[in-house]
Amino acid sequence: MDGIDAGRLAGLLGDVRRGREPAYRGIAEAIRVLVGDGRLPAGTRLPAERVLAAALEVSRVTVAHAFRELRDDGWAETRQGAGTRVRLPDGPLRIDGAWVPGPVGADTIDLAHGAPAAPGAMAALVRRAVDRLEDRLDGHGYGPDGLPELRERVAARFTARGVPTDPDRIVVTSGALHGIGTAAAVLTGAGDRALVEHPTYPSALDVLADAGVRAVPVALDREPLETALPRAARQTAARTAYLMADFQNPTGALLDDPGRAALLARLARQQVVTIVDETFADLDLRHDATMPLPCAAHAPHEDDVVTVGGLSKIAWGGLRVGWVRASREQAARMRRRLARAQLSPPVLEQLIAVEVLDAVEALRAERVGMLRARRDHLVSELAAAFPDWRVVVPDGGLALWCDLGAPRSTALAAVAPRYGLNLAPGPRFGAGHAFDDRLRLPYTHPEPVLTEAVRRLRRAVADVAGGPHHPAGAAADVDTELVV
Repeated sequence: MDGIDAGRLAGLLGDVRRGREPAYRGIAEAIRVLVGDGRLPAGTRLPAERVLAAALEVSRVTVAHAFRELRDDGWAETRQGAGTRVRLPDGPLRIDGAWVPGPVGADTIDLAHGAPAAPGAMAALVRRAVDRLEDRLDGHGYGPDGLPELRERVAARFTARGVPTDPDRIVVTSGALHGIGTAAAVLTGAGDRALVEHPTYPSALDVLADAGVRAVPVALDREPLETALPRAARQTAARTAYLMADFQNPTGALLDDPGRAALLARLARQQVVTIVDETFADLDLRHDATMPLPCAAHAPHEDDVVTVGGLSKIAWGGLRVGWVRASREQAARMRRRLARAQLSPPVLEQLIAVEVLDAVEALRAERVGMLRARRDHLVSELAAAFPDWRVVVPDGGLALWCDLGAPRSTALAAVAPRYGLNLAPGPRFGAGHAFDDRLRLPYTHPEPVLTEAVRRLRRAVADVAGGPHHPAGAAADVDTELVV
């Protein structure tokens, strides 16, 4: 975008006068949050000071002070005749317009992203894959369809879960997100509409936008998903829908078999192809419970559901291997698109993925046990620190979706870095300024780190509420020896 109008920016900023800080500082910090998490891309022209001041119901001097602070800190620049534009400051490399984990200091805890460390067995699996690579080095290394043994293992897992699948229906991608983008690009055209749950996974919204697709948010709290999405499909003539039926990100909701069957039958009648994200399907933290069948098992026809998965959560985020399960015709179109863009997936990563899938049940047991303990620990810490927050304990996934009782998560994300904490404000998971009363908190860190994170969060909450204030840079009180 070249510029953002004052009304939209005011909606994203929320109440800039909350807390004991001067309003100008609240404006500056909220804009930094928007730029940092990708909702306000670098280079975007800010509204004129007078116009923004009117939209925020503050003085023009207040906005002028905010813009000056942004310029002084390297987050904006003003040129004669071109206005004030936001920018990324010099320092650690940031990716403009993307919501991805980045480098953090040794004394910073990242609660903005749910990305667990690799399991203990990962190093041995990598070494085994490297040993297997030696036998392949005398060839050219290209294989646009992906390694046959990888596609066979992915297909076999679908079959074992109740969805008979041939390997030629599996497309290898560079992670699940790459699979979402590939599916969207093949199934839709520029300007088409795609239904998305509201709230939803932020990066999915980004890749849909990159494909030229117009996301149509559908609220999850007004009626069941199995009626809300089909109703929206009728009203908008959407071509596709994107959803997470397994421990939805960020709410943690799990859609049962009757809900899946009803939803997919109704969407199919509206000729909507559903892209189902199974990234969290292996993260069931319940004891002795049975997972619902994959959504593809409930599809009326084979081309009604496209399923995306990957290994970033069960294994490691640095292993960028994912897949798409689709009809043969859809899969062929996706392979052609990928072959033109990347020629071939990397061989070593695919060999590692084969090793991971051969050991996946042991890896899953380790991961689930760890996440269950960390989830329960974080729930306990939050209950003691914030008894007025409402936290529904999810049955799986990686994070808690916390109801703060008041719209302040953007303000919390703005002040949290002072206390060595990175947060993702609730609006990052929705459209506009929705969910500013929500905060997603992942439980992927070890228990001592989570305890320290809640301690820092208490200080940020006190800051926003007008409690004891510590100036910027006062994170001297954080534990700098904490291993994150």
